[in-house]
Amino acid sequence: MRDRRQVINLNGFEKRTEEKKKKVLEAAFELMNRTEEGKNITMDKIAKHANVGKATLFKYFGSKDNLIHEVFKYYLEKMIDTAKDIMNENKPFDETLIALSQNKIQFLNQINQSFYLKMMAYLTEKDEEGWSVMMQKYTRENYGMMLDLFHRGRKEGRVDIKYSDEFLLLYFQAIVEGISSPQIYERIASYTEEWTEMLIKGIAPGRD
Repeated sequence: MRDRRQVINLNGFEKRTEEKKKKVLEAAFELMNRTEEGKNITMDKIAKHANVGKATLFKYFGSKDNLIHEVFKYYLEKMIDTAKDIMNENKPFDETLIALSQNKIQFLNQINQSFYLKMMAYLTEKDEEGWSVMMQKYTRENYGMMLDLFHRGRKEGRVDIKYSDEFLLLYFQAIVEGISSPQIYERIASYTEEWTEMLIKGIAPGRD
């Protein structure tokens, strides 16, 4: 049985390891978002930018492809975590939906088109059974939050009860995937409140 000092030392080592990994992921993300660097990114460049040895990169990530995939996952998890923070504020339905929409736009504005296209290609990459594991995970977490939000909206009288959960998720997915298109997302940022307002009006109870 480990004594208390061994456990503390192990936890400290794990914490330093995670911090170093995060540092590498942030450095790789920055390079991938630079037009010139992103096209010719190498482990040497990433190691130099992160101020770590190249051997450390291979130790933590195994290969450049694995590291790039981890960057995509890291970026998406940050976006999901920020969305969860917004949900946990428990503000009214309309305010929360606008905040979530702005959050997505802000994250999209952090990346260039090349990064976005590569990330989407990775997200939709299918396994041998024809499933995209990453997209399933991201979609499941995102839909869970949206269901909670729509249930909140029903309680507040802001979402018509005639719309099923399934329809609301499809409706929201259609909107989000539309604005996430590379041809659209760079132009939609200044209209966040407008299209969010239209989304809210579209699912609001009718006034007979």
